[in-house]
Amino acid sequence: MADSATSGNQYAYGPVPSRRLGKSLGVNNIPVKVCSYSCIYCQASRTTQLQSERGFFYDPEDIFRHVSNRLEKARAAAERVDYVAFVPNGEPTLDVNLGTEIRLLKTLEIPVAVITNSSLLWRDDVRAELALADWVSLKIDAVQEATWQRINRPQRAARLSLILDGMIAFAQAFAGKLVTETMLVGRLNDGRQCLRAIAEFIHRLQPSRAYLSVPTRPPAERWVHRPAEDALNLAYQIFAHKVTPVAFLNLYEGDAFAFTGDIEKDLLSITAVHPMRKEAVCNFLARAGSTWEIIDRMVDQGDLVETEYDGHRFYVRKSSSVPEAPGA
Repeated sequence: MADSATSGNQYAYGPVPSRRLGKSLGVNNIPVKVCSYSCIYCQASRTTQLQSERGFFYDPEDIFRHVSNRLEKARAAAERVDYVAFVPNGEPTLDVNLGTEIRLLKTLEIPVAVITNSSLLWRDDVRAELALADWVSLKIDAVQEATWQRINRPQRAARLSLILDGMIAFAQAFAGKLVTETMLVGRLNDGRQCLRAIAEFIHRLQPSRAYLSVPTRPPAERWVHRPAEDALNLAYQIFAHKVTPVAFLNLYEGDAFAFTGDIEKDLLSITAVHPMRKEAVCNFLARAGSTWEIIDRMVDQGDLVETEYDGHRFYVRKSSSVPEAPGA
């Protein structure tokens, strides 16, 4: 298999279907599982390097070149790209070069999106760099200390009060499209009191949309489960009373994953950050003119891992098979 540093797949993946962004070309600007949180529901498994200090990871010019190449392949395959989105398998704002990368990618004349866990928004430099994006999603799963600690499992230096203040400061200054996302976990943050507190805080942010989501892919902790239907209804009613509009992200996003020329590279680049349901893999193989034999081989080689969650079979890239980029 080709080395990731030259394959063009280390820093970019997709396009993939997104329930928020249509078809997005993903940007991976953070090494595997470097994050300020280790969320219990994370689809990319547990965080292996928990940190809150920003650092240098990859050359912005390399990221730009790889994203540009990926975009060219997508266009050649007649794949639509609605956004170039920073959705790495870690926290994108930990990258000290994030602002430079956003500026470079905006020259591609496609809107740039960033999905962040909000943990570094207390920093002036992070807020200034995020402000360069066209669309920003802020995670807010809890505003109460104990619940925040249980769900997001932050790095020890993180302070919830500073993070919340930073989110308010960013929302007041941001000129692009701001949305929020709250992951609801059964019996943790789906109670009336907790929901009201989150909704009241989000009301202060005045986002263009508040998303409510539930675990739909294999979580980092197998005991995590989605709330009951009555709890989901309660959450919607409480949020809708405080924030308009509100939307659920509790449906499967679909099977329209892009094929850009190399089956194994495409599968590995997508599943490194985006577990694929078996139906999506079947659809992908059909579009690529291939058979399930390639999946069996990748599983036997240890490149892909089969797992089940919520009655569905998923395929995920094995973390140990994701190589570091040069200089990481």
